[in-house]
Amino acid sequence: MNQALKRLARNKTELLLVLERPDIPLHNNLSENDIREYVIKRKISGSTRSKDGQLCRDTFVSLKKTCLKQGISFWDFINDRISKRNLIPYLPELLKGKVCAV
Repeated sequence: MNQALKRLARNKTELLLVLERPDIPLHNNLSENDIREYVIKRKISGSTRSKDGQLCRDTFVSLKKTCLKQGISFWDFINDRISKRNLIPYLPELLKGKVCAV
């Protein structure tokens, strides 16, 4: 019990940050939901064979999640970029001015 209290005292500033920043969620469910799909695919496929494969997978998972959060069809986004139509705004432009949950 004493060790737990000491650990809480050491992390007091970090733990009380939520009082100064009410936009910070009290849980990490959003982060866990973001990686759930990746973890399931990794368990089924046994991960990737190379660093390039890992980078490619991580990039596409990130794009897919960002599109989902912005209400954009991932496939429409990919087709827009491949066809070089650029009708869908660049993702950083969509994210400007929006506060992301930490």
